Amino acid sequence: MTLITPARVSRDPWVMLAILCVVRTAIGFQFQSVAALGPTLVERYQTDYAGLGTLIGMYMLPGIVFAIPGGLIGQRFGDKRVAILGLALMTVGGAWLGIADGYWSAFFSRLVSGVGGVVLNVIMAKMVADWFAGREITVAMAYLLSSWPIGLGLALVLLGPLAAWTSITFALSFSGLVSGMALIATAALYRSPPNAVQAVPSFRIQLSGREWALTLVAGLIWTLFNVAIIIVVAFGPSLLTAHGYGVAEAGALVSLTTWVLVPALPLGGYIAMRINRPAATTAFCFVGCAVVMSALPLGLAPALLFASLGLLFGPPGGLIMKLPADVLDARNRAAGMGIYFACYYAGMAALTPVAGLLRDTTGSASAPLLFGGAVMFAGALTLALFRALQRSSAT
Repeated sequence: MTLITPARVSRDPWVMLAILCVVRTAIGFQFQSVAALGPTLVERYQTDYAGLGTLIGMYMLPGIVFAIPGGLIGQRFGDKRVAILGLALMTVGGAWLGIADGYWSAFFSRLVSGVGGVVLNVIMAKMVADWFAGREITVAMAYLLSSWPIGLGLALVLLGPLAAWTSITFALSFSGLVSGMALIATAALYRSPPNAVQAVPSFRIQLSGREWALTLVAGLIWTLFNVAIIIVVAFGPSLLTAHGYGVAEAGALVSLTTWVLVPALPLGGYIAMRINRPAATTAFCFVGCAVVMSALPLGLAPALLFASLGLLFGPPGGLIMKLPADVLDARNRAAGMGIYFACYYAGMAALTPVAGLLRDTTGSASAPLLFGGAVMFAGALTLALFRALQRSSAT
């Protein structure tokens, strides 16, 4: 019989977080696998770049439909079972993509993988909240978030050379292998918190009116935050090329945002926890991002501005992910996180194309970045709304 000592129990949350970070790294790796091999896939599937973009986006699109059901399935069958299900879907989808002999086969393989990724995103946020409720939840959420861009970066670095050394089939299948390894680690090592509050096993959403309102507003804040990040990395290069920078130089300058963001997420979460002013910290960073994004079209010191964005995007990540845990009853976390992520997926699908539309209709490379600044300012206002609702509903 294994004794559970106090020292071992105190380490368990961080061990479980490390497992979940490995899983989320696998999700980021699989999401980026198509983009990392993009030009080769255009030729392989005899498609155009719009078709390639569809394959990339198909990984996120299922979130609109499956985020809430994913939370309810977790509520009914338990976190670990649903995490294993999500990883199994990712493993199958990744392997299928490797052997797909045509565009539509690849399309449906990405759909299967995407459903698995969506279910995991929902349930992992709940799992971290269960382990760290009342503790260092902001830092824990920040670590979880930082594992996604690590997966993106690993895919960009590894898959091209892997395809050259072996074959495109093996490189495409490799994300399935990574997912399978994460599945084995989760099945063997993950366990639920010893004193976790168990939800009533059901497929019913049992949130109160207060939980509904606050979760929806929190989901909108998370959406606006992520839309702004996507706008920076997607439209920053075209802004710089319009200012005369070469394509490679523009990409390198914009990449400073993501490289700085990876360490800024956990470090910013730790600083925010020490300051203990979550709303003020988030609002300051949102407004700071709005100012910097609005300054980008001036073309002054782009390296400094893009690096500054990485720093400013860091602290709010864990703080925003903590918001649903602050307002949801422990028994409603799985369903509540499903609602939270459904807002995110729907909002991303609706708002991100607006930046491209503004670029096309105005003919200005600055328009998407100015829109991104407005999005961040709207995020600060939405945060104020969240705090007002939280205060009024608590009285």
